[in-house]
Amino acid sequence: MNWSKDRGLQGRMVLTGFLLFALYIVFIGFLVAFTNAGMITVIIMMGAFSFVQYYFSDKMALYSMGANVVDESEAPELHRTVERLSQQADLPKPQIAIADSQVPNAFATGRNQKNATVAVTSGLMRTLNQQELEGVIAHELAHIKNRDVMVMTIASFLSTLAFIVVRWGWLFSGDGRNQAPVYVAILASLVVWVISFFLIRALSRYREYSADRGAASITGNPAALASALMSISGRMDKVPKEDLRDQAEMNAFFIIPIRSGFIGKLASTHPSTEKRIEKLRELEREQAQS
Repeated sequence: MNWSKDRGLQGRMVLTGFLLFALYIVFIGFLVAFTNAGMITVIIMMGAFSFVQYYFSDKMALYSMGANVVDESEAPELHRTVERLSQQADLPKPQIAIADSQVPNAFATGRNQKNATVAVTSGLMRTLNQQELEGVIAHELAHIKNRDVMVMTIASFLSTLAFIVVRWGWLFSGDGRNQAPVYVAILASLVVWVISFFLIRALSRYREYSADRGAASITGNPAALASALMSISGRMDKVPKEDLRDQAEMNAFFIIPIRSGFIGKLASTHPSTEKRIEKLRELEREQAQS
């Protein structure tokens, strides 16, 4: 496997991460300066919550999707495919789960490379041929190799805290005699949350491009993933809308998100399918020339 690197993409991820870090340093300064011990308790509680979320993220994601872990006797071909691609990616073989859903999609979850799960929907397996399915699974393995669950959990922690302060900050206004500092903290939290919301989604989109490149490196076949993306995107239009609504909350995990209107696209965790396919075509041309 030739794990290719895109220096421009890596630079954008580093820049986005730095901006998030700088934003959060300022935010912590505001909390220390303008809140009391009660707010510090909230920070500790949110830290504990994020730890639980990170540690049990795989179980929560599988439960949300109604996905069940399957052994080799239940899905022998799928197990063989994942095992072979994991070896090519130099990864331990993850658990495999299947969700009984018409929505053709897949996701990876788990706190590290040794505790990971790749889940696919029954709709995905009915929609794709073997090469396309391998491209999608390789994409999810690339997320595992890049430790994306850990990265996005860390990135979103203080954004979640900022939202909590905005939502419940009035509870820490005391007896009403000196509420100005708390209002300043709430206003700062609102600004932090809005900015971080878009920075985190930009970081997520960059990491999707990175996982696409990783999939192309694992399989040596970027055209297969491009074909899979086109097949999945076309199939989405035929899925009942109630099924799409039921699973919309899992957008950050999916290989292709479920969008809703202009705002949904603006705040998407994924790049557009067209741009991803264009990047994969570029990789295909690079491989042909090398």
